[in-house]
Amino acid sequence: MAANDEQTRDHGQDPERRTQFADLIRQRRAELNESLDTFAKKAIDPVSGERVKRGWIYRLETGLTVTPPGIEELRALRAACELPLEQLQDAAGQQFHGVDPLKGGSAVATAYVRKLDRVPADQRANLMRLIDSLVPPEE
Repeated sequence: MAANDEQTRDHGQDPERRTQFADLIRQRRAELNESLDTFAKKAIDPVSGERVKRGWIYRLETGLTVTPPGIEELRALRAACELPLEQLQDAAGQQFHGVDPLKGGSAVATAYVRKLDRVPADQRANLMRLIDSLVPPEE
């Protein structure tokens, strides 16, 4: 393994290294109990037909350098992850661009979002359905 690859893999070497998107994808694939191959086969953008390849997902999950995903790749990963597009966009923005998704919202919105961590996990899905019924998610 080259020194650069080793440093890229070792998250402890770089305290500024962000892994929110990689962590989200890895955790969701584990929750779905899917192999890398099965997960990659589902990662197809329903709009453009763009696929996210197994190798890219593997590199992302193992901490190797990847090209940041565009909207087509995000939609493809949404199909595989079965998560809201906004959640993937926020995590990708954090990891690849250092964007804090809470900084863009109003003070009221930020206060609500910060409280979500205290909502029991089984109630978060109900809350999201309620919010989606009031304000449909954007594509």
